[in-house]
Amino acid sequence: MQRRIGMKKQMVSKLASVSLASALLLAGCNSTASNNNSSKEEDKNSTIEISWLNILHTASPPTDTVLDQIEKKTNTEIKFSWIPDASKEERLNTALASDSLADIVTLTILENSSVRNALKSGMFWNVEDYLDEFPNLKAISKDIRTSASIEGKLYGIPFQKDLARNGVVLRKDWLDKVGLAVPKTTEDLMEVAKAFTEKDPDGNGKNDTTGFMDRSDLIYGAFKTLGSYHGTPNNWQVDSKGNFTAEFETDGYVDTMDYMKELYENGWINKDFAVTAKTDQQQNFAQGKAGIYVGALFDAKNLQTMAAGIQDNMEIALVNDMTSDSNSERAIWSAGNGIGGLIAFPRSEVKDEAELKRLLKFVNDLLDSDTYTLMTYGIEGTHYKINDEGAYEIINQDLWQQEVQPFAASRPKEAGYGLKDPNPIKSLADDMIAENAKYAVFNPAVPLESPTYTTQGSELQKIITDATYQYILGEISLDDFKQAVKNWNDQGGKTIKEEYKAAHKAAK
Repeated sequence: MQRRIGMKKQMVSKLASVSLASALLLAGCNSTASNNNSSKEEDKNSTIEISWLNILHTASPPTDTVLDQIEKKTNTEIKFSWIPDASKEERLNTALASDSLADIVTLTILENSSVRNALKSGMFWNVEDYLDEFPNLKAISKDIRTSASIEGKLYGIPFQKDLARNGVVLRKDWLDKVGLAVPKTTEDLMEVAKAFTEKDPDGNGKNDTTGFMDRSDLIYGAFKTLGSYHGTPNNWQVDSKGNFTAEFETDGYVDTMDYMKELYENGWINKDFAVTAKTDQQQNFAQGKAGIYVGALFDAKNLQTMAAGIQDNMEIALVNDMTSDSNSERAIWSAGNGIGGLIAFPRSEVKDEAELKRLLKFVNDLLDSDTYTLMTYGIEGTHYKINDEGAYEIINQDLWQQEVQPFAASRPKEAGYGLKDPNPIKSLADDMIAENAKYAVFNPAVPLESPTYTTQGSELQKIITDATYQYILGEISLDDFKQAVKNWNDQGGKTIKEEYKAAHKAAK
């Protein structure tokens, strides 16, 4: 229906209307204290219209079926204005520049300069002092709040993502074939990689397997996760004096390069990993060309699905508690510190604290488990059912995609209330990802400003990325790598560290 996707620009909330009527009534007559309190309570719980400028990750907006149920549970009428994910940067920049906003604005690209400038300019409410008034919002951790802040101020409710998704996916059936246990250290994992390459784990009598199957990605491929196991900080390390050290200036980073260099020199990782795409990496694993995949733990389900009809006997083991001889403390890097953006409230649309608090209550209500279930699985009996094992099953995939899936990106929290997945390996991955949160290593620079990083960071990073690959592939020496790090510092890296130090001090 048009009312669901049209933008309600000139909306006056029923809350504001009721508040105004109450004020006029109080001005015209003497009300008792009890009546006054009753009016305030009515205001707080009245049904209001809410406009929401939101991001759409599916081909079309949702129909009204689930939306109607969400509105009932939150006592609202929601008018969405959907922005396709592919054009979100351009559309949001335009909306911010023209002040064509809504009561709620989804901001998922916090690194965008227009977004950051809009936040710093005071265009949106600072909600930090209000969160603790609402039980679900109060539960947002201090670390998450700090990471989502801009110059020490929280200009919206953080979209909470999984803190740390990564781990190791292994062929359990191959481990059994070569007589090895599930590895718990990187040293054990190296032995597995060697055996998977040299001991014919698929039993076909051919030398056609390798240990690791990796891709050309130093972040979401194997490198950064292996770095965690070797004690590498997450992008930056800060000492007690506020001095910043880049991850590639640490021993852990060098240890990780040496580890991958050994894999490469011995042929225990695919030789073309530096130019392999993710789709090819996954297809090769699913086709039985390798037995170790390092990445998001939930990828295990996708790998199983891709292997159907090719490797039907594939058994998978997951590992999320790996350490190394050089680092006995369990750790796993966090992508974006678990922040997926902000649910922000423009001052141009939200005029006072009363309106703000009613909108905060709405987001708080979205975090209730019943509403989360609606936005994730839909309506029981219509979109999903609970099977005999206590797991959910989607009844009608097409209907679920039309009526439920578009809401996934609107959930203020990605996980934590989920029903049990019917796929055992996905259910295990979910549990391990939740457990990872206890050992997540945050990037201390996420909430900080560095003008030099904003303008030069990507170009400077290419110096390190190229040198890292060259070292692993044996094309340069360690001294050459250290020279690349010096070049990074001389060309702007040193300035970035100084700017982060100043911003870190100012945010305290």
